[in-house]
Amino acid sequence: MIRGLAHICFRVSDLEASLAFYRDRLGLKPAFDFRDEQGRRFGVYLHVGGRNFIELFAAEAVKTAPDQSYQHFCLEVDDIEQTVGKLRSGGVEVTEVKMGDDHSWQAWLSDPDGNRIELHQYTPESWQAPSLR
Repeated sequence: MIRGLAHICFRVSDLEASLAFYRDRLGLKPAFDFRDEQGRRFGVYLHVGGRNFIELFAAEAVKTAPDQSYQHFCLEVDDIEQTVGKLRSGGVEVTEVKMGDDHSWQAWLSDPDGNRIELHQYTPESWQAPSLR
């Protein structure tokens, strides 16, 4: 059976810039690197928390389908106002916090390649609440 989201993978135009964004700006911890036969890094795994990861690959190292339907990914946060404030103080552009249609707080940002990232804080009224444990 499916247990949960393991990772989300991005093909990025500048691996070092993307790594700096996710590691230094969002505070994710590198888990391991992918290296070629010459020892050059072409990918990296970042730990989001729990059993969740983000995987980044240099664009030239990955072949992807031209019509992929990726739209965004969402990171759950414990205090959205505090998280947004910390990210902004580190130079990250983040939208204003608003209540989403699902009754969860949300704010939005983008990584260096323009991939959309939603920040999400559940409330007792969140539509997801009955499924949370």
